[in-house]
Amino acid sequence: MAGIEQHVLKVSILATALVACGGIVFGLWAGSQSIVFDGLFNAIDSCMAMLSLMVSRLLVKQPGRRFQQGYWHFEPLVLALNGSVLVLLCVYALINSVSGLMRGGHALAFDSALIYAVVTLAGSALMLGYQRRRNRRLKSELIQLDIQSWLISTLITAALLLAFATGFVLQGTPWQWLTPYIDPAILALLSLLLIPGPLRTVVKAVKQVLRITPESLDEEITGLMAGMTRRYGFECSSHSVAQIGRGLFVEIQIVLPEAMDRWRVSELDALRAEIAAAIGREGPNRWLAIAFTRDRRWI
Repeated sequence: MAGIEQHVLKVSILATALVACGGIVFGLWAGSQSIVFDGLFNAIDSCMAMLSLMVSRLLVKQPGRRFQQGYWHFEPLVLALNGSVLVLLCVYALINSVSGLMRGGHALAFDSALIYAVVTLAGSALMLGYQRRRNRRLKSELIQLDIQSWLISTLITAALLLAFATGFVLQGTPWQWLTPYIDPAILALLSLLLIPGPLRTVVKAVKQVLRITPESLDEEITGLMAGMTRRYGFECSSHSVAQIGRGLFVEIQIVLPEAMDRWRVSELDALRAEIAAAIGREGPNRWLAIAFTRDRRWI
């Protein structure tokens, strides 16, 4: 699975780099801020995809002396960095677009821009479909982030195509005076529409970096332990849960009743296995510790 994930990310890096270079070069040649923005957006995605590939390789490594609980925390760090950079880019583009509108806009060769938009839209849509098919089985957070980026790129290009087509149609009509405003106007609109997506990614990633327990996950473990307490008569229990990237960390401490004071280790192991099976998600991404005691001080 890890090898497939890395292959998909490599394909994405190459495709994103090609789209980014084409967008920046063509945008500068055509004098289109919105096309340059599209190219820069893809350039940042390409850099972040390379970071994601590096993290993907780290996640399959065994924990080492310096990172004894694994490398899960690198995943939300990459997501937070990626989202933050994209938010800053959108804000910068919004400021530039407003400035362009206040200056009266600028002329644009709509016929050439239309060709660029059609070719880029086709490439982005193909990559979006390819990654979605691959990630149905993989369910990778890193590829899902990349899918989001390609979806945004596809929507950006579709909006550019619509705007350039409108500008092309307006040429030679009484509404031609609007055409210089089309490029900065579409850039402003795209910037406003794109900010919420990466902003949500940043918020989610920062919560994971800060080890803020998801409410649903906490309620799941609380309900599980309440049921186990009724069944076995535990005196009490405590737990701590964290979701960091694809890593699930669960620690449970249980105070046993006097009736279980003489249980053998094998019986406690069977009880531990029952709790682990109820939690589920067994695999290399789950970090589970279940401790038993008769002294409340240890919880």
